[in-house]
Amino acid sequence: MLLPPPGREDAADALCGSTLAGLRKGAKVGTGAPRRIAQLLAVRPDLDIVPIRGNVPPRLKKIETEGLDAVVLAVAGLRRLGLDDAIGEVLPLDLFPPSPGQGALGIQVREDNASIREILSTVGDMAVDSQVRAERTLLAELHGGCSVPVGAYAESLPDGNLRLFGQVTSLDGTEQISRELTGPSTEPEKLGAALAAELIDQGAYSILDAVRAATAANLQL
Repeated sequence: MLLPPPGREDAADALCGSTLAGLRKGAKVGTGAPRRIAQLLAVRPDLDIVPIRGNVPPRLKKIETEGLDAVVLAVAGLRRLGLDDAIGEVLPLDLFPPSPGQGALGIQVREDNASIREILSTVGDMAVDSQVRAERTLLAELHGGCSVPVGAYAESLPDGNLRLFGQVTSLDGTEQISRELTGPSTEPEKLGAALAAELIDQGAYSILDAVRAATAANLQL
């Protein structure tokens, strides 16, 4: 018997160890993701961001072992590991839009495996598929990846449309561009491309070019 599709877990990020308002001035917050760093500094430029890597439990442990005030992690990962109690605050999506596709599960199969592809076509969640395709198209149009501070979140509306929110932030948080568009859920790629074009018109490329230049310079050190 086939199980129902799992849907999409909460796509938001979570602050673990504190709430945003509860962080002291100059608090040490752990995260290694450029998007999360940029978004945090846009809201709280006083924070001391400490780069951390690793799986979820070791990152949480760093609050104690490295004297951090908090760490930022995906709500989806915490909940799927049964670590809901570690969540101090779920960060608002309008200020901290997630990485495209965050919270969604994907299955990769060989292109020539027709039988598996047919089975999967009957159990997928079409609403989640549309959301993720819109978000990933936005990222692709901006020529971005996990190393650039681009956030995107698509929401399925009752009228059959899709609302897509996108954000580009400079690494120091001083520049930020946010835009939102709504379009048919049957054309998610078109919606993602249209929103990317709006962000580009507002200067997204100049922000992202500066991010890539800074990243390249750090790699050469």
